[in-house]
Amino acid sequence: MDFKGVIIEESLDDKSILRDKNIKIVSTEIEKVIEKHKTPWIKQWTLHNVEIDEKNVEEIAEKIAKALDKEHE
Repeated sequence: MDFKGVIIEESLDDKSILRDKNIKIVSTEIEKVIEKHKTPWIKQWTLHNVEIDEKNVEEIAEKIAKALDKEHE
């Protein structure tokens, strides 16, 4: 079973996680940042809809956690 989710590229310090062979990017959407987002340090959100095989979920979750932007938690 594949797990499905969204990874927001701008929330990552280490964007190389997006090239991990165990993350399948199904589609990508770009949204303009507006005032209600309360993120004036960026101009857009890049949302990657992803699928991750069940057997790789824990490993990938750990990698994503380490790749997250620590300045703008």
